Amino acid sequence: MKKTVTIFLYNDVEVLDFAGPLDVFLLANEHGHGELFDVQIVAKTKNPVIAAYNGLSINPQYEISEITRSDILVIPGGNDISNLLADVDTIQWVRDLGDGADYVLSVCSGSLVLAKAGLLEGLKATTHHSDMLELTGLAPNTEIMDGVKFVDNGKVITSAGITTGIDMCLHALEKMCGANIANKTAISLEYK
Repeated sequence: MKKTVTIFLYNDVEVLDFAGPLDVFLLANEHGHGELFDVQIVAKTKNPVIAAYNGLSINPQYEISEITRSDILVIPGGNDISNLLADVDTIQWVRDLGDGADYVLSVCSGSLVLAKAGLLEGLKATTHHSDMLELTGLAPNTEIMDGVKFVDNGKVITSAGITTGIDMCLHALEKMCGANIANKTAISLEYK
């Protein structure tokens, strides 16, 4: 049975923060004969999302009101997430979806969103080196880890900056599908 992967996008999302995980799960599908993951691109609304500095426009498949359950939730980081952190409805959606998910993954400053949603309480976490202080403020009961690519708490896995999202997703893929699929996916990405 396919696992649902929900990748949440928002204005100023960092392209590689979502594109890296997206490619990991889509390429894994090729090695699993299309039977592993149903990947959903979700935003607050279906309006195009403007990503990062380059103005890339992405058209979400779903809006958050349409998604009430996911096996795997991916929260990428972005250039300026202050508006996202102040969006009470979206933070509640992240909390609700995260509570019911098998895995919750964050890339870069996406960990700030998990912290704001209360999903890092009592865990270990990491983020981009420039966001360490802010993460500490948002998650005072979380042990912040610097100098690591990702931190695996079992259900919740956080990664440091940008490209480490690929490392984290390959690690999560190995946990979910085994070393064979993870290795084939890494080779397809020219990551090994």
